[in-house]
Amino acid sequence: MRTRLAAAAVFAGLLLSALPAWPHHAFAAEFDPKRPVKLRGVVTKMEWINPHAWMHVDAKDADGKVTSWMIEAGTPNTLFRRGFTKDSLKIGTEVLVDGYQSKDGSNTANGRDVTLPDGRKLFLGSSGTGAPEDEKR
Repeated sequence: MRTRLAAAAVFAGLLLSALPAWPHHAFAAEFDPKRPVKLRGVVTKMEWINPHAWMHVDAKDADGKVTSWMIEAGTPNTLFRRGFTKDSLKIGTEVLVDGYQSKDGSNTANGRDVTLPDGRKLFLGSSGTGAPEDEKR
């Protein structure tokens, strides 16, 4: 009887692990769709980590003051499938980032698009999180 119960538990665990994972948070939990940001700056660090990649950008404001920003992106695997490579965002690359600032007002944003020096525009976001323009992707 114990063997059957253990086998059933293992089987159920395997079935559940095959289901797609749900997003761990919604866009609206951390970011404000009414606070769009457009940042032109230089990549200072790129973190290819799960569950979200992070791009660090030093952006200049209208007065020339440099501010460091952390930009949340989709998963590394998703970004690679969209055309990113580790060479796309090397340190020192000048980029234009469109996104949405965090609700707490910090220099953290959820990235929507990044425009590379060659003019290519790549989608940074995680689809299905409730971020603006999700339905267009």
